Amino acid sequence: MKAIVLRSGFGVENVAVVDRPDPAPGPGEALVRVRAASLNYRDLLLAKGAYNPKLQLPRVLGSDAAGEVVAVGEGVTRFRAGDRVANTFMPLWEDGPITDAAAKATYGSERDGVFAELVAVDARALVPLPDHLSYEEGATLPCAAVTAWNALSAAGTGPGTTVLLQGTGGVSIFALQLATALGARCLITSGDDAKLARAAELGAAAGTNYRTNPDWDKWARAQTGGTGVDVVIEVGGAGTLERSLKAVKIGGHVALIGVLSGGGTVNPMPVLMKAVRL
Repeated sequence: MKAIVLRSGFGVENVAVVDRPDPAPGPGEALVRVRAASLNYRDLLLAKGAYNPKLQLPRVLGSDAAGEVVAVGEGVTRFRAGDRVANTFMPLWEDGPITDAAAKATYGSERDGVFAELVAVDARALVPLPDHLSYEEGATLPCAAVTAWNALSAAGTGPGTTVLLQGTGGVSIFALQLATALGARCLITSGDDAKLARAAELGAAAGTNYRTNPDWDKWARAQTGGTGVDVVIEVGGAGTLERSLKAVKIGGHVALIGVLSGGGTVNPMPVLMKAVRL
């Protein structure tokens, strides 16, 4: 089979399509033929060595895929050959609070990922793919969509809440659609007016271009009558967190997800003074 592998060192120049033996499902595992996979910013960070500097090489990359079950190993009863499935991002996290062991077992990092024609994975790490979703659509869900859903759920998002979304990347666009479905009012930023127009079509109540309006935190507060938003989906990291803390209301929730703006230092005083849940 073909697989996309980070070979002997970090850097995108070390990513290659290679031939590997076809895997076979062991006890409790399912063999899945990958029909579609999606890219996340995490995949680029992994290849560059910024996500897991201790990554053992060579490593098959990729965390998100959808496909069909080819065969199952001993003891597997939930799935059978022909079933359409998608994987979960953390295969050892079945339910309840996350554990250290589950957090340290992700595809493409601590274990081989899903950028391969065939993958043998723990059957508990698979979910049925609904008939109304294509393989391509299903492959976008494990990391970005579930991350957005988890952030909104933890923040208690629902009718009467206002959510501020940063940018128009995968997590933010999934959060826009999910928050809208939950009955929330969504505000969104982008550096591209065309993307703001598309976000409005997907349910955004208002948007602003952070390139022409760098004080988007003041804009967000103005959109809420000066009170501040209930929830911020923070994907920028240290470079945008200070403005997020200004945009959120007293007692509000900032879901820190991404590090697109890189590292840096952040003054924790607003978290304290505004009783923000970060």
